[in-house]
Amino acid sequence: MELHRSRGTLPLAIVCVLGGVMVLVAGEGWVLRMLAALGIVVIGSAALVGAVRPFRFVIGPEGLKVRRPGLRGTYRWEQFDSLALDDAAKLVGVPGADLTPSLPTTVRHPGDGRPAVELLDLTQVRESPDEVVAALTRFSGGRFTDARTPPASWPAGMEIVFTTSLRGYEKRQVDRLIVRAENALAAGGPAERRAARAEIEQARAAGIEPALRGYDVGQVDRALDALCAALTEEPTIDRETTA
Repeated sequence: MELHRSRGTLPLAIVCVLGGVMVLVAGEGWVLRMLAALGIVVIGSAALVGAVRPFRFVIGPEGLKVRRPGLRGTYRWEQFDSLALDDAAKLVGVPGADLTPSLPTTVRHPGDGRPAVELLDLTQVRESPDEVVAALTRFSGGRFTDARTPPASWPAGMEIVFTTSLRGYEKRQVDRLIVRAENALAAGGPAERRAARAEIEQARAAGIEPALRGYDVGQVDRALDALCAALTEEPTIDRETTA
């Protein structure tokens, strides 16, 4: 699986550089304006350079192929004692004894606190953390741990909040499924629960509509899994024992 760098900052960097250059050209004798424009150009140029620098990150059966600022090389899975993804979406690896040359251990393993190497910031790539987790789980030979805080179960009536991602699920469709499930959990009987669960399952089987700026796919999938599990459980019914 090859990851791709997010280009979210590239348009802003280009606008900053062009805008600053225009102000520099048009600003006649205004020292403060010239200094401000020069600062904008410098900041925009730095962001532009960062957005176009060489980047490669491949997760495969043999290991990791990395080419990014500060880290470059091919690393076999057995060269790491363990790898983990933390709550900040940072992929870290604890170097093994045979990992040469030694890599800078600037972070800590989120599980046991051992010194680790920051391999990748997943907020800077297009692929979702759940896609990366699936690939690492598949190829790492049991060395990878998803150390993100697991989501709590969503009881009936509790508001479910999702973050927005560049490639997510269409918000209105997800909202409709969530509301239907919550209503069935809060006040519905067995028939309403079965109908709400069936609607979720049918939507997922057909494929929830994607959107450019939709709800985070991993968060929605976990929420729907929890709701389906809750909808499968039979509601508790108080029965009186009659003599």
